[in-house]
Amino acid sequence: MLDRRSFIIRGTLATLAAGTIAPMAFARAATEQRFVFIIQRGAADGLGTVIPVGDPAFTAVRGAFAEDAASGAKLDNLFALHPAMSTSAELYRRRQALFVHAVASPYRDRSHFDGQNVLETGGVSAYQIRDGWLNRLLSLLPNDASRAIAVSATVPAALRGGHEVASYAPSVLPDASDDLLQRVTMLYQGDAQLHALWSEAMDTRQLAGDLADRSGREAAATGALAAQLLAPADGARIAMIETGGWDTHSAQRGRLANGLKNLDAMLAALQTGLGPSWQQTLVLVATEFGRTVVVNGTGGTDHGTGAAAMLFGGGVRGGRVVADWPGIAAGQLYEGRDLRPTFGLHDVITGALSEHFGLDAERAGAVLFPAVARRTPMSGLVA
Repeated sequence: MLDRRSFIIRGTLATLAAGTIAPMAFARAATEQRFVFIIQRGAADGLGTVIPVGDPAFTAVRGAFAEDAASGAKLDNLFALHPAMSTSAELYRRRQALFVHAVASPYRDRSHFDGQNVLETGGVSAYQIRDGWLNRLLSLLPNDASRAIAVSATVPAALRGGHEVASYAPSVLPDASDDLLQRVTMLYQGDAQLHALWSEAMDTRQLAGDLADRSGREAAATGALAAQLLAPADGARIAMIETGGWDTHSAQRGRLANGLKNLDAMLAALQTGLGPSWQQTLVLVATEFGRTVVVNGTGGTDHGTGAAAMLFGGGVRGGRVVADWPGIAAGQLYEGRDLRPTFGLHDVITGALSEHFGLDAERAGAVLFPAVARRTPMSGLVA
């Protein structure tokens, strides 16, 4: 029998064992296809992620950053992948990862808040549209009585709209210290019931800690939890995961490497947790805009324009980088500082989702991105 005291203890132990997770949002639809949108808040450096080592100007404009490509996986004659993304490199080798470079939303003013709003709502300017393209996607999918769920303090803008979205905010508590855990162990030593519960929780905590090292544990736990909610036959079908820390104005090399390592751990946990359902899963990783080509005086980069988007999943037509490469020499840059975008992110999203869910691309584009005047959805991204 689970009395009140045991219930409180179990809840406390579950919190200690699980640690903290990144905010996530979930929606369910009556389809076997799954879709995960991972947003990189802060403007991730696409040039530092999918690295244009074959561009003649690369070494000169990137300086010490060029060293990061030396041990990264060679993708083709032009690009290499940052070495922190080992799982992603393996997925690329298995043709389950595809990168689209020199891509951007219609937004050009380099404000994080406005850029993220445009990315999430699908407008051409900030706050032009009130609901999010991910919420509007639900209107294109088979309907059932389920609701969307946001595991976050607030529902992300991409999931806000006419389709109901419930929210749930997990407790965000610091990890318990080893000293505290030892003291609680001693406290419960003489209580047969609580000692057994505590020992069970500590075993679970140890298993959770093995998912990744301390710096990547939160990301791996987030990916594992997303997989747990997506994998069941009656589980969620759409998930949004928010990641931060991509605004690398200074000391970028270490900060970007850590962020990419955590993202890679999240993808690894997501793939492992989904198991066979990975074949029906599409993962999109995108950011609000890119960063400047030239490194600044503090070893970082500033707000830019063109970026890189990433697609992962069992059905992705991967093993390639899709790029109409504009070059990064001084005379080739957007406004003399940024990677010039040659693809619209809305066309990547429309094309990938249409192929993944079997939708008419023209209709899907009109629903997802109604404010965009010219839509040319990409094709051949997903089997």
